[in-house]
Amino acid sequence: MKQLSVAIDGPAGAGKSTVARQVAKQLGLTYVDTGAMYRAITWKALTNGVDLTHEDAITQMAKNTDLRLSMDVKGSDVWVDGTTVSEEIRSPEVTSNVSTIAGQSKVREVLVDKQREMGRRGGVVMDGRDIGTHVLPDAEVKIFLTASIEERARRRYQEMVRRGFKVDLEQLKKEIGLRDEKDKNREHSPLRPAEDAIHLDTTGLSINDVIGRILQYCRTNVGSGE
Repeated sequence: MKQLSVAIDGPAGAGKSTVARQVAKQLGLTYVDTGAMYRAITWKALTNGVDLTHEDAITQMAKNTDLRLSMDVKGSDVWVDGTTVSEEIRSPEVTSNVSTIAGQSKVREVLVDKQREMGRRGGVVMDGRDIGTHVLPDAEVKIFLTASIEERARRRYQEMVRRGFKVDLEQLKKEIGLRDEKDKNREHSPLRPAEDAIHLDTTGLSINDVIGRILQYCRTNVGSGE
């Protein structure tokens, strides 16, 4: 199964990163967290006082940034210009602003090139919002995860509380709903399932349930490669 490519897409808070990380571990593949790349650029822009709406400036910054991801199944280490920012990119401020960066076509072109290079070799599980439709359209397995806004807000709330951030659950619901609209309606690579994607609503399902279903699909429809 070393050459298998798995694309996992879906809206904010659907559990993509957690699921993708574990699927990669179970299948012995490399996990690529594309969302962390957009968060990293957002963090750098905020840290350096760059106008988030100035697309040309953000694009040039993205081109000049030494951006590296952990290439093991943990998928937890992110470096920007040699500095580890794995925790910083998960802050409420970055979360609230990342969709602005992710909606800029020139910035996406820069980061998608990096993502495609990672996926070109195969043997990856990659999650995001346009992986199956734009980044890895030839992936052997495409999954589209979703869940109700209430469920996704609850998960994000619990995650951020664990990380030590003070957050408001109702505000999270509003932010997730707004991000859904931005992601679906952005001009460049909007959030939508690939035509051949398997839809999986994770509302009410445990992480293990979701992982199990995806693994079963991979093994049944692609084979173990042994």
